[in-house]
Amino acid sequence: MNTLFIRLYLDEDVNVLVANLIRARGFDIIAARDVAQLHASDAEQLAYAVSQTRTLVTHNRTDFEELVQTYFASEQTHYGVIFAVRRSPQEIAQRLLVILNQVTAEEMQNQVRYI
Repeated sequence: MNTLFIRLYLDEDVNVLVANLIRARGFDIIAARDVAQLHASDAEQLAYAVSQTRTLVTHNRTDFEELVQTYFASEQTHYGVIFAVRRSPQEIAQRLLVILNQVTAEEMQNQVRYI
């Protein structure tokens, strides 16, 4: 992986305002609606994030924790999953910015964070 900064992918449950707030700070972020991934299954969402070397941001902790375990058990690489508790878009963006400013893309690989 040659990218210093984490590249984010928001699943369809995360408010797109979060993407706008993060993008305004100069970070690379896309949302499911930007790339025609609305209504994709959780497995498809994670596979898409992996195919684009992006860290997935979601509110859906239960299902994605299982998927991450499956990736781990089968030694598949993912580029990180960030579980966000439902808060205002501004609060989520603020918490994501802390990670984006402190953690490299390489450090985020195969990791899970909770915000």
